Amino acid sequence: MTAASRSEGMRVVHLPARTPYAWKLQSRDFRILNGTEIASGDVVPAAVDAAWLLEHGPLTWLDVLHLHHIDFEDLPTLERLLDECLNHGVNVVFTAHDTRPMVGNAEDFTARLRMLHSAEVSWVCLTEGSVTTLAEVLGERPLATVIPHGYVADPESLAGLEREATSSAVRYLMFGASRASRDQLSTMANWSLGITDPHSTLHVLLRAFSPSDFADGGRAPLLLEMARRDPRIRLSMRPYPTDEEVVRTGLASDSVLLPYLWGSHSGQLELAFDLNLLPVCSLTGHLPEQYEQHKGLVEEPEWFDWSQGHPNLFGEKFLTSLENAAARLGSRPRRLDREFLGYRAQEHRTILDQYARVYGGDR
Repeated sequence: MTAASRSEGMRVVHLPARTPYAWKLQSRDFRILNGTEIASGDVVPAAVDAAWLLEHGPLTWLDVLHLHHIDFEDLPTLERLLDECLNHGVNVVFTAHDTRPMVGNAEDFTARLRMLHSAEVSWVCLTEGSVTTLAEVLGERPLATVIPHGYVADPESLAGLEREATSSAVRYLMFGASRASRDQLSTMANWSLGITDPHSTLHVLLRAFSPSDFADGGRAPLLLEMARRDPRIRLSMRPYPTDEEVVRTGLASDSVLLPYLWGSHSGQLELAFDLNLLPVCSLTGHLPEQYEQHKGLVEEPEWFDWSQGHPNLFGEKFLTSLENAAARLGSRPRRLDREFLGYRAQEHRTILDQYARVYGGDR
């Protein structure tokens, strides 16, 4: 690192950086180069990929490459990028958000994990449980720093805001991409037929569909048809929902539905804690550990367990939890918890300090 870069903070490129997780890592100790102009006159894309970085070598204009989601990267290209980073003293940090692929197959995903492990990059995991799971995949425990997910909604952005006033009717929210890891379709059907209050609503905020969502077996046509059948379901879509859009929608809701079929962690669960929404959440991955991180400070989710039993019983389990949540939601008003938001601000400072140490080469 040059003297100039030290005075300005470590220069970090996130691959990619359009996720809320990446953009919240702002500190005087480091600065994000995505979306900014570098010495060549080029602007580093928010959704930068390995090929773009290789085309803009030598990589003397950054100090840290922070890898997030590696599913989209071609393995040989990723290997070349790691070699380029090694040749120019760029520290590579990999946050293992997932322990199984969100896209592609398990074999390719495991190959990427093993390549990163053999390259001895610095690993970050969001929970202790994910480290254990990755050790089973890799055959040995990665040398990882455990840094919790932290907030999604910046506590400062919530100053002066409050949940929108509501009648006794419960307002539900479900949002995110249409992924195989989430059961949005039967969730909508069960909500529509199981919640009989004519004044209750379900807002489904989606990320933009891709052609694959309409291909053979795609869920998009059925989702659209389900929304048309129940006027209480409001379906809306954004190219990529921003933090502000999600927070605004959350402040107009009382409960968030998290019907994960599988997953390692959930930023949506953390948002529910931020906004004091009651999560109706599948008991999967390391989500219980996320709750334990804040136990005593937040309300426990209404869990439903899809990890055991025949899939034909999933709907019954979800609907029972939905009914339990409706009873809990009718018991008291749900305002923002300012004490918890104060804790979030302190937690975030600790997270930034931990990342600064990892960026600097400490494990």
